[in-house]
Amino acid sequence: MPFRFDNSYADLPAHMFTKTMPIPVASPSLFAQNTQLGAQLGLEPRDLSDADVFAGNAIPKGADPLAQLYAGHQFGSWNPQLGDGRAILLGEIKGTDGQRYDIQLKGAGRTPYSRGGDGRAWLGPVMREYLVSEAMHAMGVPTTRALAAATTGETVYREEPLPGAVLTRVAQSHIRVGTFQIYAARQDTHALRVLYEHVLSRHYPDIDDDPATLLNAVITRQANLIAKWMGLGFIHGVMNTDNVSIAGETIDYGPCAFMDSYHPQTVFSAIDQMGRYAYQNQPNIAAWNMAQFATSLIPLMPDQDAAITTFTAAVNRFPDIYNDAYRSVLASKLGLKEVSEDSDTLATELLTLMADEHADFTNTFAGLASGTANAQFVSQDVFADWQRRWARLQPDETILTQHNPTIIPRNHRIAEAIAAGQAGDFQVFDDLLDMLTKPYAPLDDKTEAYARAPSTDERVTRTFCGT
Repeated sequence: MPFRFDNSYADLPAHMFTKTMPIPVASPSLFAQNTQLGAQLGLEPRDLSDADVFAGNAIPKGADPLAQLYAGHQFGSWNPQLGDGRAILLGEIKGTDGQRYDIQLKGAGRTPYSRGGDGRAWLGPVMREYLVSEAMHAMGVPTTRALAAATTGETVYREEPLPGAVLTRVAQSHIRVGTFQIYAARQDTHALRVLYEHVLSRHYPDIDDDPATLLNAVITRQANLIAKWMGLGFIHGVMNTDNVSIAGETIDYGPCAFMDSYHPQTVFSAIDQMGRYAYQNQPNIAAWNMAQFATSLIPLMPDQDAAITTFTAAVNRFPDIYNDAYRSVLASKLGLKEVSEDSDTLATELLTLMADEHADFTNTFAGLASGTANAQFVSQDVFADWQRRWARLQPDETILTQHNPTIIPRNHRIAEAIAAGQAGDFQVFDDLLDMLTKPYAPLDDKTEAYARAPSTDERVTRTFCGT
């Protein structure tokens, strides 16, 4: 395999990870290969054909497999040690764009951080992450990506026996807020400093060597990321600090989902029984997570009392940064070139009407360009009045079509693909993936079905973590 590994994380202090090998599987078989991403990584299509590599049975030359150590707040409660319990970082390569990328096998077997788990993934979550992460990329959202996926020929046991699978995930890195937290909590200032310098060099080479500057940079990326989520009706479902990427990418697609009918309190994750990570709560949770990141940086500062004041002010700016980004997202979804009080008012009024009438989030906004948005509403007079006031601002059709996808990874479509995959049929997955990589394409006879909201019987109201 022509991976040109250039591993930097493996050069950090040895107690920040554990060198560990993937556990071979019985009968690996590839069912998905991302040739477009492969080309970005300098790989030919034939380089993506070895199921043994992408299932963990064969280790490419130059790889230095390891499981990363981190901690985190899970649903607000501190867990002092987590780590890669079912994922193994093969190594890093430099893409054709000069960017460094992690190549990770998710579902590759037990590691020292598995905490009693089997270290495996079953087919459903692997298919979901592949589909959703590639859809997010196509919609312009910073995200980890999927390079390949393979079945293992083995059974994974959850509530029932299920087919096993391995996902090959690509990321700018897998460094998380929780990676910083564990060394701050252990008062390991040396490791914290090494990690900080590594992140600065790898992800933020153009900023000053100052933890306060890094904090502001990470806050800005997170605020802009969450604004993009909100503009697509995306719900991450498990925004724990160990699932927050320092690089500003969407990471760990566990019980994630896109809304069909709009309501700000929507929750899909079966484990989020109190609604901590509901759709409307995501901006506030992101700010909370940034406060935890700020806390982990304090030991790096010579005057920690002054740092608390400085960092608190930085975290308190999160709402303003987010609101500016979200206002811009909404103005664009309305086809408007500039953010204004009028665009804010119109967006708020439309979202309120959508919530009141259970309008489909994606089809309402996509319908503004096609002239079909009114079909989402019973109160035609109310919508018509809104539409007249919106039209006075002369929305731009190009902006509308560029910022409102027609096709998203709808839960019922993903469920169909998973059910077919469990039966050994991956054509449903392939067809859906093809549609999701062209999210802004105009609808036709072929694509119309993928844009359709689910019927009552098709609705998926709960999603689950792979473990």
